[in-house]
Amino acid sequence: MKTPYKNIYNVLRLNRFIVLTVIIGAVITSIVSVILVVKLYNETVNNAFVVNTDGSAIPIKLVSQQENLEVEVLAHLELFHTYFYHIDASNYEKHLEKALWLGNSSIDGLYGQKKADGVYNRLLQYSLVQKVKKITSKIDIQTTPYRFETTTIFEINRGSVTDTYELITTGNLIKVDRNFPNNTHGLLITNFFENQLKKIESYEDRKE
Repeated sequence: MKTPYKNIYNVLRLNRFIVLTVIIGAVITSIVSVILVVKLYNETVNNAFVVNTDGSAIPIKLVSQQENLEVEVLAHLELFHTYFYHIDASNYEKHLEKALWLGNSSIDGLYGQKKADGVYNRLLQYSLVQKVKKITSKIDIQTTPYRFETTTIFEINRGSVTDTYELITTGNLIKVDRNFPNNTHGLLITNFFENQLKKIESYEDRKE
């Protein structure tokens, strides 16, 4: 003899099956979503900037920072040495201000020493033009801080006379937060030192 209780049990079993199915589906969906988010994060966490053809760093575009580390280090060194040594009476204040953003107190100390020695006063007094001709750097990015040795060829134009010099500088580089537009590469020069300065006969004769 059939009773209404049997139908109730069937309805309850069906409801339980539906609830379990919904819960299992929700758990699976959550797990898949987490996996996809983690995968996307891992693919993009180190890809927040692109290095342009001139060595400048541009935000938002996706490219691996690690793969471009050497490019950025070399670009940072070239930018600093250009700002610090490519100067004349009209641009030296602006260039030096930009250069000081790229290094720590060792750069500031050297700037203060040059200022005390009257380097920039002579630049103004005699309308000197100091022009960088070539910058080449040797770097070691296998260990931190990154070591470098940079050779800068520059000319000093004294009107009718132009002298050419070779300057060798050394130091380290450490990573810091990027600061747009003051320090776009997120690198800071430390332990900077002018090792050797010598006059050379002709830069043209040294070109390859």
